[in-house]
Amino acid sequence: MTATTTRVAAPLSAPRKAPRSTTAPSKRMSAFFANASLIAIGFCFLLPLTWLVLASFDTQATYQTELPQELSLDNFSAVLTPELTFLPLWNSFVISVSTAVITVVVALLAAYPLSRYQARFNKPFMYVVLFGTCLPITAIMVPVYALFVALNLLDSIPGTIAFLSASSLPVAIYMAKNFMDSVPISLEEAAWMDGASAMRALRTIVIPLMRPGIAVVSIYVFFAAWGNFFVPFVLLLSPSKQPAAISIYSFFGQYGTIAYGQLAAFSLIYAVPVIALYVFVSRGIGGSFALAGAVKG
Repeated sequence: MTATTTRVAAPLSAPRKAPRSTTAPSKRMSAFFANASLIAIGFCFLLPLTWLVLASFDTQATYQTELPQELSLDNFSAVLTPELTFLPLWNSFVISVSTAVITVVVALLAAYPLSRYQARFNKPFMYVVLFGTCLPITAIMVPVYALFVALNLLDSIPGTIAFLSASSLPVAIYMAKNFMDSVPISLEEAAWMDGASAMRALRTIVIPLMRPGIAVVSIYVFFAAWGNFFVPFVLLLSPSKQPAAISIYSFFGQYGTIAYGQLAAFSLIYAVPVIALYVFVSRGIGGSFALAGAVKG
């Protein structure tokens, strides 16, 4: 005789109503405060830019933001001279481009083993790099000046480029390593199986895939060198070798007199190459890595 067991199905419970979301109002408040903060920050930048544009067309410009009584191009004609604008801008271009090229090349070569090989010194080296990003440039200018005097590099544009490149390397290496980590190593392994060396894989695979990252590092270093005032002011003595960042100092006369209109016109001209470079690079490179489909199959 077999015993039979009967399973009683449990009654289906009524579906519970989902609790009302209590995070929606907090998200709206967070978005409101975030947008309000961005608007306030944008206004802080917009007001000086407004003064810059208005004062550049005003021959009687002051430190106050006001509409010019008569639009004039006299400020631009006064500053567009070889000694005041063209030669300093050329010096700035040479210094900034050379610094960016040297820094990016050395940063890629230094970031490659840190990103692709596991070594004992990787972590200590990255700590040293991070420490270098926090070191203020003004703290080392006195020994650097003495070193330049001893090496007879004072008033030398190549020497200034070398120092600017060396001072930009820590942050450039850190940024380049982070971008290089995003490139799959499996692509390099396939190239190694075909007989490619590490340097050839870096040149033909890694660098083309991390072009947006290289563009970011290049723009960062270029902007830092373009707007650097203190280093060229200390290391470059001849007026014919000084960049445009130092030429701005010539608009501040004695006894506190300032040529506001010419200063504003020169500042607009000084900002045009930087804006043009940013627009050109952002449109030509794009903002994402072209890795789609690279590791399929």
